[in-house]
Amino acid sequence: MEGKKTLGRRKIPLEKIEKEAARYSSFSKRRSGLYKKASELVREFDVNLRIVLSFPSSKPYSFVHPTTDVAIDRFIYPTTELDLGAQLVAAEARNKVIQNNDRLNEFDAGEKAAKEKIRFMDQMNEARVRCWWESMDQFKAEDITKFEGIMNLCR
Repeated sequence: MEGKKTLGRRKIPLEKIEKEAARYSSFSKRRSGLYKKASELVREFDVNLRIVLSFPSSKPYSFVHPTTDVAIDRFIYPTTELDLGAQLVAAEARNKVIQNNDRLNEFDAGEKAAKEKIRFMDQMNEARVRCWWESMDQFKAEDITKFEGIMNLCR
């Protein structure tokens, strides 16, 4: 492919990136990829999840579901049950995720319907542009004789 602007997806060796700007750029890209994957895991499998990332010259970044307390307690005490307050907060956070996921699905369905409607309208406009004699060659011989009979009957 000529004129390709990016290198695409390729394996990057694990070594320190010397340029500060390139290092931060790579960190940002990987951070957004991790956040995207984490949100997919939460949406699909309803898991407790916490990701903490830090870059030496900036603030730490984190992704937490359902709450920080629940994720930390689950990490420190993996076999114990959560207290009632933490369970209620976690349930409320999960309900918000479910509601947002439902809204996202509604938007996706609306977008799909809008695209289908645009495609249908484009087909209608294309059919209007064509003249009747251009579409006559699509008829079979028996269709033409039926059409001729109808025209004679109308006359």
